[in-house]
Amino acid sequence: MGLFLLRRVGVMLLTALCLTFIVYFMTTLYPNLEKLAKTQGNFRMSDEAVASYLDREGYLEPVFKGYGQWLGILPGHTFTDEDGTITGRCIAPGSDPANAPTYCGVLQGDWGQSVTFKDDAGEIISKRLGLTGWLALAAFAVMIPAALIIGILAGMREGSRMDRSLSTFAIASSATPEYVSGVIFIAVFAASASPLNAFLADMGWISGRTLLKGSATSAMEDITWANFTLPVATIALYGVGYIARMTRASMAEVMTAQYIRTARLKGVNFRTVVLKHALRNALIAPFTVIMLQFPYLLTGVVITETLFNYKGFGWLLVQAASTNDIQLLLGCSVVAVFVVLVTQLISDIGYVFLNPRIRIS
Repeated sequence: MGLFLLRRVGVMLLTALCLTFIVYFMTTLYPNLEKLAKTQGNFRMSDEAVASYLDREGYLEPVFKGYGQWLGILPGHTFTDEDGTITGRCIAPGSDPANAPTYCGVLQGDWGQSVTFKDDAGEIISKRLGLTGWLALAAFAVMIPAALIIGILAGMREGSRMDRSLSTFAIASSATPEYVSGVIFIAVFAASASPLNAFLADMGWISGRTLLKGSATSAMEDITWANFTLPVATIALYGVGYIARMTRASMAEVMTAQYIRTARLKGVNFRTVVLKHALRNALIAPFTVIMLQFPYLLTGVVITETLFNYKGFGWLLVQAASTNDIQLLLGCSVVAVFVVLVTQLISDIGYVFLNPRIRIS
């Protein structure tokens, strides 16, 4: 196990380097840099002014050297003005360049400065990542148990009425995109003109005009049942169907295995067969799908966060892309790559605990 983990960590580091380099290369293509310069200056800037800005900020370095400086394995870029003033990424405004650190990249905890929010990119990402973390945690708490229960109940008796009903629900939920289900939820539960809200208000069962809120902005400061239910339900509904279908297919396959038939012929109780013999093996495939939901909940909540005006990591990613905030985009890519690779490692380790027959070669 130790050698396996060591090899996997080595492959993860190599993969992370390759992926982040590709993102750096694509993000720092000259058209993007030119747009950034004109956004910070004005769109009538001359080519000389654009080149001067990019040179001062260190964006005209060769791609491998620039990547090394951003990563923190090469000395940080410096620029000397005509009056002899030295500036650079490692030099804080108003500080003495002689006392500035030589290396100041991602490995040193310096994620760069966001040109949109005028703040440290690392601090911005950590704050927004925390907001998305609460949203993902709530969605997982609803999605995973519901999906497993639906999938197991449907797969226990393949072809039964319960199987057909639950499978239809799973297909319908996974086929409904978030922007459709979110709009429906808002129209039904968060619109004052909704018949449901009008009925509840007339009966005096709700204090306000709506049962739930259609905006989750207030949840950034104080999470309540009213402002957090709809975004959580929107995310969970889509994931439930996908995981339930995988669980149902895996459970149905396991229930036809020879050792299950042997246990049934020996007179073992059906509930015991399902819980003791079938369930553990049936969870291997859904476990992979569940682990893949972590990267999705990190970067795939863009629509939900935008729809409910919840300014988390997905919302930040949209803002960084729309404003061409290169340092912020690069920081978001590092987080996304890290989450994907770590979840894959956890998924591989989980195989061994779910089924000891799996051997690591």
